[in-house]
Amino acid sequence: MAATELVVLLADDGRAIGTAPKATVHHRDTPLHLAFSCYVFDRSWRFLSTRRAWSKPTWPGVLTNSCCGHPSPGESFEAAVRRRLDFELGLTPLALEVVLRDFRYRAVMPDGVVENEVCPVFVALVDRDPVPNPAEVAEAHWSTWDDFVVTARAEPASPWCLQQIDALEGLGGHPADWTQ
Repeated sequence: MAATELVVLLADDGRAIGTAPKATVHHRDTPLHLAFSCYVFDRSWRFLSTRRAWSKPTWPGVLTNSCCGHPSPGESFEAAVRRRLDFELGLTPLALEVVLRDFRYRAVMPDGVVENEVCPVFVALVDRDPVPNPAEVAEAHWSTWDDFVVTARAEPASPWCLQQIDALEGLGGHPADWTQ
């Protein structure tokens, strides 16, 4: 029997106040909870975008960053990012760094389901192509960062990704600048 995946619930000030099963958290009154986003680059600074699996309960089939997830209670962000990169994309990062420590967002899907997360943003460097898990990722694609930004702003993309693009661009023009 598989263990129930738990998410960390947060008070408005960011303090952990409990846990809840992930399967029960996303609805019309989603409580604030802990998450993360990761942007994967290769050694040439190509960016790996993904399209969320069509079976995902939130924002199915939309273009987004490389990987997202929720740290388990007591799990470090770095361990959670590494776990999800392996699970979603079959990747192990050579380097991993938080670049937006305090990112937070709330977004509402057309059907009323809410995302409400404190979501630090990481950059990972990898040296091989992904092997997407079809339960999580409909497709994965390498491109330049600039091409991804144009595409994400032109087609349906996850709301967190669009907000993160703006915040990341505030760190510098090239992704290599974000990690210094």
